Amino acid sequence: MDSITIKRALLSVSDKSGLVPLGQRLAAAGVELVSTGGTAKALREAGLDVRDVSDLTGFPEMMDGRVKTLHPMVHGGLLAVRDNADHAGAMEAHGIGAIDLVVVNLYPFAQTAASGAERPEIIENIDIGGPSMVRSAAKNHAYVTIVTDPADYDMLIAELDNGDNATTLEFRKRMAAKAFSATATYDSMIASWFGFADQGEQFPETLPMVAKRGDTLRYGENPHQAAALYLPSGPAAGGIAQAEQLQGKALSYNNYNDADAALELVAEFADGPPTVVIVKHANPCGVATGETLLDAYNKALACDSVSAFGGIVACNRPLDAATAEAITSIFTEVVCAPDADDPARAVFAAKKNLRLLLTGDLPDAKRPGIMAKTIAGGWLIQSRDNGAVAEDDLKVVTKRAPSEQELKDCLFAWTVAKHVKSNAIVYAKDGQTAGIGAGQMNRRDSARIAFAKAQEAAETQGWAEPLTKGSAVASDAFFPFADGLMAAVEAGASAVIQPGGSIRDDEVIAAADEAGLAMVFTGMRHFRH
Repeated sequence: MDSITIKRALLSVSDKSGLVPLGQRLAAAGVELVSTGGTAKALREAGLDVRDVSDLTGFPEMMDGRVKTLHPMVHGGLLAVRDNADHAGAMEAHGIGAIDLVVVNLYPFAQTAASGAERPEIIENIDIGGPSMVRSAAKNHAYVTIVTDPADYDMLIAELDNGDNATTLEFRKRMAAKAFSATATYDSMIASWFGFADQGEQFPETLPMVAKRGDTLRYGENPHQAAALYLPSGPAAGGIAQAEQLQGKALSYNNYNDADAALELVAEFADGPPTVVIVKHANPCGVATGETLLDAYNKALACDSVSAFGGIVACNRPLDAATAEAITSIFTEVVCAPDADDPARAVFAAKKNLRLLLTGDLPDAKRPGIMAKTIAGGWLIQSRDNGAVAEDDLKVVTKRAPSEQELKDCLFAWTVAKHVKSNAIVYAKDGQTAGIGAGQMNRRDSARIAFAKAQEAAETQGWAEPLTKGSAVASDAFFPFADGLMAAVEAGASAVIQPGGSIRDDEVIAAADEAGLAMVFTGMRHFRH
């Protein structure tokens, strides 16, 4: 049937926003209201006549409200196929009345779990009757209208206004699809809590993965690919997906990917001095700290001003006008920062297409979590690379120990290398990247490319020599041969930080000693594919 007139409605909601106006609209049309517990109370307090579910079923709510709607008088009224003679006969024989509209939203399980509540309270917030009614109504959407989201109440009212208090099949199908998504999401959140939080499993046997579409993007990495942004259905740590876009064109797939890479790297320096990261195609092309944000930006830009054109800029401090002026002096796709003062916002406003993203707090670089990657026929799941090393974790393996400044440069270069695609080589000096080599098939080529970029930067900036002279060099994984190290020596590096662990470590250490380098091992690798 296409048009179904609403004569009886069952309302049972945890979120009572918009409930009373909806109840008033239904009552004004002569709809019989059936309800439970707190929902019935709220409707009565608004002066509406409400029939208790217990009156409908002939049984009182019992067991602290755990049992109230799980009854044939409810589910028979929801599941009956109205034009089926056997169903109609059963309804008549047992005195079951049809229910035409169900308005239900579920116990706040995710919010309760996220609040730090004790286990018994979390368990009590697992809704049983609600999902059952939602699924029954949604299954029988040919005859029953199901609404699970208060945001859809206005749409329901408009549907009733336009249809002489009836809903169309098209509307019921749309609401049924949303209802099944709601129960799937709800069960997923419960299963996730049991697996991860309650049972402490890092990789549960079944991994529930439910997300809500946030936006449909113009296209994916390339124009022939479709793309969309999806957000966690439950509580989520803030990140680039939750950032406020203050201005500019809609973000593309590549914008999101690159901005995420920039934000994740700058978050490593959340508690450090003013820091700026410039990213191009998910790889940093310049990173620097400074006395001011402007100073940091100029240093980061100097590392590779060619690649910075059309790049993504991320800062660990609120933006000021001077930094905004510098950033907008070249073509920049996206800028993300915790905040921006009014003068900075005014500067960016003159660049209508530039996207300005304000993130509030930066993500916690050490937060736990999982990462997912699709492969043909399945998924690869791993924990986030939140590993980090401190000065006390380093092992000096050469005859010469690094100086205090070399140690600082080593740790800075190591932090950046963690966010560079493998094979990664990063030269750094005085809190500034000097050259970055990314994504090469061998480590020697990465070292050479990074040095070539440093030489080009020196020529562009008019420096007497590239910043790699006297720099620290970080390698995201061990040097399998001494050739990569020798390329760093040719670049002028004086200190090396690397994981160690190669069967040729002795050969590499000997080469470092012969060249007069100081080298430290981290014991930790940072491959990034």
